[in-house]
Amino acid sequence: MTRIDVTIRGAGIFGLSCAWACLKRGARVRVIDPFGPGAGSSGGVVGALAPHVPENWNDKKAFQLDSLLMAGDWWAEIETTSGLSAGYGRLGRVQPLADERAVDLARVREQTATELWGSHATWRVVEGAGDFAPVSPTGLYVHDTLTARMHPRKACLALVGALRMGGVEVVAHGDEVGPVIHATGIAGLEEMSATTTRQIGTGVKGQAALLAHDAGPVPQVFAGGVHVVPHADGTVAIGSTSERDYDDPASTDAALDNVIAAARAAVPALEGAEVIERWAGVRPRARSRAPMLGAWPGRPGHFIANGGFKIGFGMAPKVAEVMADLVLEGRVTIPEGFRAASLWPDDVKKA
Repeated sequence: MTRIDVTIRGAGIFGLSCAWACLKRGARVRVIDPFGPGAGSSGGVVGALAPHVPENWNDKKAFQLDSLLMAGDWWAEIETTSGLSAGYGRLGRVQPLADERAVDLARVREQTATELWGSHATWRVVEGAGDFAPVSPTGLYVHDTLTARMHPRKACLALVGALRMGGVEVVAHGDEVGPVIHATGIAGLEEMSATTTRQIGTGVKGQAALLAHDAGPVPQVFAGGVHVVPHADGTVAIGSTSERDYDDPASTDAALDNVIAAARAAVPALEGAEVIERWAGVRPRARSRAPMLGAWPGRPGHFIANGGFKIGFGMAPKVAEVMADLVLEGRVTIPEGFRAASLWPDDVKKA
């Protein structure tokens, strides 16, 4: 029987990324997920790897910047190893500016982006944004060069392929051997919340759609409250809703119709594009909205990588590295605000 050094529970983006980081450091890894790779929210369609606004800097934004800057080389190695495309492309993003107040604020952020992002990326007010540009009441846009796209399903499959090349299989069932990283999404948040005096996290439903439109290698769009992400395979993803209350986590309804209508209104090039898929799923949201990482309080040898609400794919490279630091080397490089122990009720930690 093959010796296992680390067990990963969950084959979504956090679980697969943690497995890859551990494998790269020489660990023998087993990934367990009864539903298979990308079966939860990681199997969605949007894939907008967009940064937070460059102002009011904090650990979360700094961590995200590091991760987004790591992503190009990180995904390139995965694609080369697996022979599969993850759909990654750092093509930037455009956002229309609605009025003079928005223009003035965007110009202030030009300066803060220079200070915070350095020479790595830019945030600029521009007059034109290409043929795929959204409608802009002022004729002006913000164009940032940090935003990237990712095809979530293809990324998960590329990770699985790269892991297999290193001898790692994703299995439906198996024993937990060695330290265990729990990257189980909404199910994990519910499991943790059931053992505590207050809710650790919750699920937020999202609905999104995939349209048949080949926009080419152009920046993605955020306009009308929706993300519009042209993928490399000749499709455009749009989304998404954020629903705290829902009856059916997998159904789509009029809320998605509204998202589609908003995308078409914002980006005229999408008018008439066929809707080829409607998708819905529940995304894990930790109480702090930041990823929840680190040792599981009261469970020696068990660790948590969860809560990547809306930013999971963008955060994944850095999340994977800090979890490998902790699990394999005992080094704590996780920001204080992300640490699972800091989000745990005090009375439970003492029990």
